[in-house]
Amino acid sequence: MTLSTEDILKNLNENQTKAVTTDAQHALVLAGAGSGKTRVLVHRIAWLISAEFVSPYSILAVTFTNKAAAEMRNRIAFMLKREIRDMWIGTFHGIALKLLQINTEAAGLPKNFQILDSDDQYRLIRRCIADLELDEKQWPPRTVQAFINDKKNDGLRAHEVEDYGDYNNQTLIKVFGHYDDHCQRAGLVDFSEMLLRAHELLLNDEAVLKKYRQRFSHILVDEFQDTNAIQSAFIQLLAGKNNKVLVVGDDDQSIYAWRGAKVEHILEFQTLYPNTAMYKLEQNYRSTQNILDAANGVIANNKKRLGKDLWSAQEKGDLVAVYGSHSEFDEAFFVGETIEGLLSEDARADDIAILYRSNAQSRLLEEALLKRSIPYQIYGGLRFFERLEIKDVLAYARLVNNRHDDIGFERVINTPTRGMGLKTINLIRNYAQMEQSSLWESGKKLLKAGKLSNRAATSLAAFNNLIDELEDNSFSGDDNEQNLASLFTDIIERTALKDHYLKEPPEKAQTRLENLDELINAAEMFEVTDEDLALGLTPLAAFLAQVSLDAGDTTQVNEPHVQLMTLHSAKGLEFPAVFIVGMEQGLFPHQNSMEDHNKLQEERRLAYVGITRAEKKLFLSYATSRRMRGKINACQPSQFLREIPKELIKQMRGNIHPATTYSSHTPIKTPYQSQTQNTNDSPYQLGQTVKHKSFGEGVITDMSGKGDYLQVLVQFNDFGPKVLAVKFAKLEIV
Repeated sequence: MTLSTEDILKNLNENQTKAVTTDAQHALVLAGAGSGKTRVLVHRIAWLISAEFVSPYSILAVTFTNKAAAEMRNRIAFMLKREIRDMWIGTFHGIALKLLQINTEAAGLPKNFQILDSDDQYRLIRRCIADLELDEKQWPPRTVQAFINDKKNDGLRAHEVEDYGDYNNQTLIKVFGHYDDHCQRAGLVDFSEMLLRAHELLLNDEAVLKKYRQRFSHILVDEFQDTNAIQSAFIQLLAGKNNKVLVVGDDDQSIYAWRGAKVEHILEFQTLYPNTAMYKLEQNYRSTQNILDAANGVIANNKKRLGKDLWSAQEKGDLVAVYGSHSEFDEAFFVGETIEGLLSEDARADDIAILYRSNAQSRLLEEALLKRSIPYQIYGGLRFFERLEIKDVLAYARLVNNRHDDIGFERVINTPTRGMGLKTINLIRNYAQMEQSSLWESGKKLLKAGKLSNRAATSLAAFNNLIDELEDNSFSGDDNEQNLASLFTDIIERTALKDHYLKEPPEKAQTRLENLDELINAAEMFEVTDEDLALGLTPLAAFLAQVSLDAGDTTQVNEPHVQLMTLHSAKGLEFPAVFIVGMEQGLFPHQNSMEDHNKLQEERRLAYVGITRAEKKLFLSYATSRRMRGKINACQPSQFLREIPKELIKQMRGNIHPATTYSSHTPIKTPYQSQTQNTNDSPYQLGQTVKHKSFGEGVITDMSGKGDYLQVLVQFNDFGPKVLAVKFAKLEIV
């Protein structure tokens, strides 16, 4: 049974129909968020097969994930009522691997070549570092691995990488070359090598290139804005001058530059591929118009874009709720209370998502949900206290608290490496088992008996002294109380954990350090209860007990749960209600991006992605003060908030649009009420917007004193934080 053209085009809108039926040699389908891009790809393939009688054998469809490839294949089969076996549908890596498997000899590979996964590659790189007699401390394998993969993704071999006369770069290139030689001899192919080798195969073998150019007359690529240099070059080479290329993507959702993705590939597509027709999919089937207008308002501030405006046939919907909190605790309280309110109104927990720029922000949000017994899940990641760097620090802390904690001892005895080889550790383990004692005690006994090598004895003695000193230094002040924040800071600095994590690829290292800072914040704010005191617990013992309880509260995995995730992880997902928290200058947009025009544009695209995840309700929040590295800092609302047209905003607290009030709007229903109330018989309150004759408008973020001595900390929109005496400041309430 042949599928009719009417069936193929049924339920497509006008622009989708134009993209599906295009007769242009090349086509760029600029698909906005929620505009049905997968539908266009599926219907385009069905159109080619059923209406233009193109053989499935001549079609190549490339996606970025196996899940997307499987979905596309299933939907095409469902439409055509038959399996399509001859058509190549797969990820870039899957397509490249198939090419190499079919053409092993031409690719310079043995028939039985082996694929290296990331862990296999890591182990081989360690071996290569050892072969070259390099110190892993100076040349961390993860850093070398990232360097090699980045260069391969840029289409470069070791001899093609410029060293600029720099010793560090020269050494990395040397390891790269040695690693490549080993892989070639052993017939090993890592994931980055698949694409590079497939590209080189086409580039260097005219017969193979001619064969596949003749075969694939139609090439379709999904998520083209996410392609890196080698992926884009691979498609361009395969297409040649005669084949037809249709790509689907959205320059406004290009958020993976740190992975090597280049937004320029989609921006310059019409230049690279002459005779290109562009089709804009702007009708959104996901979100209400107010949410889309907010997204349009933000992204319009990016100058480097092809341009489009999302619209919806749905109703206008709720205004965007913006909440100005006076601290990150206030923000977490607001999010928890508001979600509790939504759930009481029959919303499902899995209809709700909380998005943040940095993983470290999850801690207080997790705490707010746990307190309310709201089930939640960290999407694609670990809960705060389950993260590697947090568990490392806590393992040291557990040893400080209890020297007989064998699990803590095993975790950190050689983290970071301190010359304690596996032979020494096994000796301590065996002795502990024989003596029925803890690893700590066994190590001390072996030291005293002189049964360790000089190097191992020196390292173990230094480790023991470190733990003892950490405990001694944690007690300070006249009352000799234990200071948790100082202890954790001391652990991080004196154990060289920070330097240890900095050896990892930059993006991962930054996340780890941000999490360590948040652990110090958690310690700073922890309060020992009367019950803890009655039990005779030290602050550290009480803290570790609470962490264990929180970690053990997994909530029922099978029941609906709120999703917590980074904004990067949210791409491709959608939820009826979305919270985006921490919308402050330096946090979002991130401090590392604010001085770089291109990076700032990517941060704005990330905001656009976050906003367009929301279907019905969108809550944005910022704090006017936030604790960072144990210190309270005044914060400015994110510039992205001010880029949302003010008529779209329901201001729940604070004021991001000076000289504008929202008294004409009906307040959004929320169970939240500030826990901090003014009790000084003053008209001023935390979170209140005020106006000063010289400094203009701002938000009160802190208060102290009473009566004539009352002082307020005001975060002014244009002049930053100022401490003012209320008696003389003559502040006007806005």
